[in-house]
Amino acid sequence: MPDTTVKNIHRRQFLKLTGLSAGGLVLGANLPGWQPAWAAGLEKNSELNLFVSIDSDDTVSVVCHRSEMGQGIRTGLSQIVADELEADWQKVNVVQGLGDKRYGDQNTDGSRSVRRFYDTMRRMGASARTMLERAAAQRWEVPAGECRAENHFIVHTPSGRRLSFGELAEAAAGQPVPEEKDLRLKDSGQFKYIGKPVNTVDTPDMVVGRAQFGQDVAVDDMLIASIERAPVLGGKIIKLDDSAARKVKGVVAVEQLDGGAEPPLFKPLSGVAVLAYNTWTAQKGRKLLDITWSETGHSQHDSDAYLKELKQAVQEPGKTIINHGDVDTALAGASRSHSATYTVPYLAHAAMEPLAATAQVSEGACEVWACVQDPQSVQQNVASALGLKPEQVKVNVTLLGGAFGRKSKPDFVVEAALLARKIQRPVKVVWSREDDMRHDYYHAASAAHFQAGFNGDGKVESWLQRTAFPSISGTFQAGVDRPSNSELRLGLADMPFAIPNRRTETQRADYHTRIGWLRSVSNIQNAFGVCSFADELAYSVGRRPDEFLLELIGSDRHINPSQGDYKYDNYGEDLKKFPVDTARLKQVLRRVAAKADLNMRGDHEKNAGEGWGIAVHRSFLSYVGIASKVQVRDGQLKILEMHCAADVGLVVNPDRVRSQMEGAMIFGMSLALMGEIKMQNGAVVNSNFHDYPLLRMHQCPPLSVELIASEEPPAGVGEPGVPPVAPSITNAIFAASGQRISELPINKHLKIG
Repeated sequence: MPDTTVKNIHRRQFLKLTGLSAGGLVLGANLPGWQPAWAAGLEKNSELNLFVSIDSDDTVSVVCHRSEMGQGIRTGLSQIVADELEADWQKVNVVQGLGDKRYGDQNTDGSRSVRRFYDTMRRMGASARTMLERAAAQRWEVPAGECRAENHFIVHTPSGRRLSFGELAEAAAGQPVPEEKDLRLKDSGQFKYIGKPVNTVDTPDMVVGRAQFGQDVAVDDMLIASIERAPVLGGKIIKLDDSAARKVKGVVAVEQLDGGAEPPLFKPLSGVAVLAYNTWTAQKGRKLLDITWSETGHSQHDSDAYLKELKQAVQEPGKTIINHGDVDTALAGASRSHSATYTVPYLAHAAMEPLAATAQVSEGACEVWACVQDPQSVQQNVASALGLKPEQVKVNVTLLGGAFGRKSKPDFVVEAALLARKIQRPVKVVWSREDDMRHDYYHAASAAHFQAGFNGDGKVESWLQRTAFPSISGTFQAGVDRPSNSELRLGLADMPFAIPNRRTETQRADYHTRIGWLRSVSNIQNAFGVCSFADELAYSVGRRPDEFLLELIGSDRHINPSQGDYKYDNYGEDLKKFPVDTARLKQVLRRVAAKADLNMRGDHEKNAGEGWGIAVHRSFLSYVGIASKVQVRDGQLKILEMHCAADVGLVVNPDRVRSQMEGAMIFGMSLALMGEIKMQNGAVVNSNFHDYPLLRMHQCPPLSVELIASEEPPAGVGEPGVPPVAPSITNAIFAASGQRISELPINKHLKIG
């Protein structure tokens, strides 16, 4: 990320963007040259991206331009500012930013909110503190070096005189903003809030029911819309009989939505909306619709047959992406070899809060209220659909009741905007659980084939990996028929093993449904394959998995996976700041292996059908290891305990990081044990939690999380806990029973206790 610049900004501009009063010091931060890729061609981002203000009543307001979905970002970013500012946490107010390109990147995904803004927030806090100290020194006519901030006051050290932030705010606003070289940032030993558990700012409102999620929005005179959508990608309405729906008391209108364009982008699907005064009536009317849908090129798609095709495809040579050494010669000359193929089905996001968006359209303007991860994408897509400019679309971001990547796709907001324009009154589109399950942007079904060869000393000399899955790129570009390079760098092309001969290939995978990013994205299938195969290799030569993994990883070093045309983007960060560091991966491995008894193998009767499995993985610049203990008896699986060791760099709020890791473990267990979206005749079969189950409380084992202390820059937290979960469980199943599971979900092979 480029260096940041902090500026004193005009109070009126702050008021316009935040709706707050700004009677004192107001600072904005500049992020030069940083513009989201989708904004190319727009006018240059404003010089004002982030804001901090200190009012005369002592309130410190911090604008959070990211979306809060339980990860605690509204708290974490404010903690950073408050610490450098020396603010009293009880006097910090968090303001949710609207959708506005002047904030820079607002897309809350990719586990990057803290890592991208940690330095910026520290500099803003330090700048405000310095200006307050200088203002106090000027008032007291003493050297600024004799003044220091302390818990919302500026103290004159020699005399003990004190002035509150509020008393100095207006005078501080007249001070020049200090140059970055003049800022005095705290040493980590001086932190009051960074690295400390702080309760989330939203908890009190959540506890008493004041928190507003997308489903909670109510606007005067609004109607509720329930939409029947095309069951197959690209489907259109051939015939509609809505007479019965219109007769339902309380139904106000029935409106068609044109859709079915491919590539699907973030456009709505074809559909018929029933609008009524309440949700129950809208849904009742919808059930009475009689619709004939067109067939499309995806109408014969069958998920089971598709996975078989992918599994067969990866047995054949594919397109080489990265090649080191001579894999074919090494495999041909190997003293022994081993191969395996792994599959992962389509997966859904299944957030607790289904999608919801409210829109109101007037002449030359649209205002929306929605649970969205990327409000600027909402502006772009709604503006395009309505023929407006992005700045004519006001996006109010509510709290999100879970998201996992689904709520960064604003198709549901566009639906609300189009309907609001059609009927000229506010419309709230409410997705049911069934809608959410059947019209998702799914995680891709995938297959991966691995082959390895050993030399005479029992060391791995060659490694071939080949994968096939429909790319997320197909959502945005026609003709994409194999995984993209950007998806391979999520745990496959950046595999940190010291193997002299290794090759990564892709095979073709046609596109049949909307594919999107889901929590940890392609790391899900890539980690499942790599970590499972490494475990298979260890057992094939009679080695402990942890010792074998340490040998595969090799010496402590930094890795650059780029080769030739393949450029490794390192999650958008500089490899010098965030290197692929094998020492950190090995440390996580050792920590998590210490939690497990990896000698429990071989004698399954002696071990009473119990066993341990481990897996380690780097993703989103963090290093996470998982150790799972399971019991397999009479065809039934019970997970007995699960441990996580995580190196995520410097931790801002350890309570939130532990919660994120625990949530990732639960999320990962749901996917591994039971996650499977099935499609027949192009349509999703699943409809609710009875046929797409999530982990129940009685199925969740005791969880432990160890956060490894680190002075490295903050890295990703929300996603990196997910990828090692599935292979740790399947590796444990093998240790407990001798059964190697290579096709997820696990409930296809064992009953889940």
